[in-house]
Amino acid sequence: MSSWFKRKDKGIQTPTDKKKDVPKGLWYKTPSGKIVDTDELKENYYVSPEDGYHVRIGSAEYFEILFDNNEFTEFDKDMVSKDPLNFTDTKKYTERLKEAYTKTNLNDAVRTAVGKSLGKDLVIAAMDFAFIGGSMGSVVGEKIARAIDYSIKNRIPFLMISKSGGARMMEASYSLMQLVKTSAKLAQLADANIPYISLCTDPTTGGTTASYAMLGDINIAEPDALIGFAGPRVVKDTTGKDLPEGFQRSEFVLEHGFLDKIIERKNLKKQINLYIDLIENIPVRK
Repeated sequence: MSSWFKRKDKGIQTPTDKKKDVPKGLWYKTPSGKIVDTDELKENYYVSPEDGYHVRIGSAEYFEILFDNNEFTEFDKDMVSKDPLNFTDTKKYTERLKEAYTKTNLNDAVRTAVGKSLGKDLVIAAMDFAFIGGSMGSVVGEKIARAIDYSIKNRIPFLMISKSGGARMMEASYSLMQLVKTSAKLAQLADANIPYISLCTDPTTGGTTASYAMLGDINIAEPDALIGFAGPRVVKDTTGKDLPEGFQRSEFVLEHGFLDKIIERKNLKKQINLYIDLIENIPVRK
């Protein structure tokens, strides 16, 4: 049996914290060592039934979970990033973008869409960590801003699903300006009295935490999600002190007053729509 698990098949050997999708019929190993059939994992919202571990998923999976019958209209899906600074580190930014397009089949780190959720219109912006670490560049900021504009124009509640390492350094100040842009748009959304729910998933760090991720009317998170500005390793190296157990995990953040609730993935659709109904003071949908 032990040799079976040591096969060189890519789907089994890939670390669980870096990739969630493995070939059908194979197995997934959680960080605690539990082995789960991938078909069973998908049926359980990509949550391990053995230990409750929430596998990282992307926009496609969140749309499937939250939109009725996975039906939605996507906004600005052909918008792609440029390289105004001709940025190069160990490789050209344009090369990193091409690699990300090929690897993920996505055009950038966020997708925005509108559809029905429990029969009521909902605009969702969902980030994809697989695309350059879910980093926030000019396209991410613009797509979120346009989605908020759509919410305001049509008076539709807005849900932001954050999963990001922060600002996209290859775009420098262009990236940092997205914090201002998205925060300003959310202020307009608030002025229009339209509900905004912010869902923090693993990880939500850097500029996303410093902007839209913490500006919801209600801020929620999935269990054991990393949420913070600088990561735990950076904080420890800077302060020289050992960090509390569970530091910057969603349970720790909730305990210290920065979150309203932690919600398991299977309950997200019902709970998010409950919050929207309560904010809008309308009968609760079943």
